[in-house]
Amino acid sequence: MLTIASLGFAPVSQAQTVDEIIKKYFENTGGEAKWKALKSIKVSGKIKQGAMDIPFTQIQTASGKQKMVYTFQGKELVSPSFDGKEGWTTNFMTMKAEKMEAEDSENMRREMGDFPDPFIDYAKKGYKVTLLGEETVEGAACFKIQLTRKPELVDGKEVENSDTYFFDKENYVPIVQRSVVNKGQGKGMVIETVFSDYQEVNGLMLPFSITQKANGETGGGLVFEKYEFDVAVNDADFSFPETK
Repeated sequence: MLTIASLGFAPVSQAQTVDEIIKKYFENTGGEAKWKALKSIKVSGKIKQGAMDIPFTQIQTASGKQKMVYTFQGKELVSPSFDGKEGWTTNFMTMKAEKMEAEDSENMRREMGDFPDPFIDYAKKGYKVTLLGEETVEGAACFKIQLTRKPELVDGKEVENSDTYFFDKENYVPIVQRSVVNKGQGKGMVIETVFSDYQEVNGLMLPFSITQKANGETGGGLVFEKYEFDVAVNDADFSFPETK
């Protein structure tokens, strides 16, 4: 059973359109204007992997840059970093920075508009949302909404790129995101990302716990300890370290 802190919001009409649900979501989480005003978000916490707690920090910017750094056995690893054009990660075998394939970088570039939330101005970004009905997930009655982004590149071909979100009918926040892996070793795998422990941070409601399931089997997760907004960033921090 997924436990979400009661947000204390009044219910709205039973007959909902997809835009009404999305509007209520932003109203209940701080207001769309406040979300749009964000320039960057920095999150710190721990990756839960079996019995291990791995410290991490992640930063995303309105300009599309992002970087996740975690500390494992005393070493800092990057997975991934994206400077707005090109992505790179730390190779776990060599412990050296390694550029992503051009196709993977392009796919990240196509989703730069997702900051701080993919549902903001979705139509202007060329995205499409569809209300698929209602479904009970994680013990909660939910609205089931499909979000279709720009096509994803897979082996040089464009394929549909869509996720299904389940919005809790009581609080109008997403509690599950369901995706199907389009490429790589996990191709065809159904991934469910479960959001819980929503708390207020500077007027915005944000999840402090994320658990991931693969084909129904619970895997690792993230526990967020701190959110920081509009932190100063150095663009060079996101770039591939050519001199290393």
